[in-house]
Amino acid sequence: LLNLYGDSGNVKVLKKQLDNQGINTEIHFLTTDDELDFNKYDLIYIGAGTENNQKIALKHLTKYKDDIKNCIENNKFFLITGNSIEMFGKYIIDKNENKYEALGIFPYHAKETNFRMIEDCIFKSEFLNDYVIGFQNQSSTIFENVNQMFEVISGIGSHPNSQTEGVLYNNFYGTYLIGPVLARNPEFLIHITKKLITSKDREYKFKDWDLDIEKKAYKNFLENKF
Repeated sequence: LLNLYGDSGNVKVLKKQLDNQGINTEIHFLTTDDELDFNKYDLIYIGAGTENNQKIALKHLTKYKDDIKNCIENNKFFLITGNSIEMFGKYIIDKNENKYEALGIFPYHAKETNFRMIEDCIFKSEFLNDYVIGFQNQSSTIFENVNQMFEVISGIGSHPNSQTEGVLYNNFYGTYLIGPVLARNPEFLIHITKKLITSKDREYKFKDWDLDIEKKAYKNFLENKF
């Protein structure tokens, strides 16, 4: 339902790195027909979707908004990409000025626009040494976000002329970047993988990372941009 732009690739590359580290993983694909128990999972991933599918998912997730808030406050891992980050704010206003109450986890709100913002992006964060690269193809914006994750170096932020993008709070990582973002950013992928593993075993001895191809693609993108 929420998997535009091949964003489920985030789950695939994360599982591969966990497998390479000798960590057994199990993935559950869940949808609006399922009862959700967030305590069963170490990480919840939600990708981008059409505006219509976003509203369908929001209606389903609203039943669990207290559980979701508790999980985020208790450091459960969330990776949220594309317009799904809008569901975690206060409300969404669509192109016809209809207002949809969202999950109310964070104080921002979203507004759909009549124009589309399409651009390659380069961001910077405080928790990574490397730039974060990605692609945005969005027709909505976020305002009043107080938990920014990235500084905009090139491209589009949370809204036109914004200098920041994304949401970072505890272990909640949210960004409009699509593509998928973990496959394109080896350091970000390592960061998430390490945090997941050390949340279970603080003394874990990490193996070498098999990311040569990803690093070459990442380097090639930046060389063509700068």
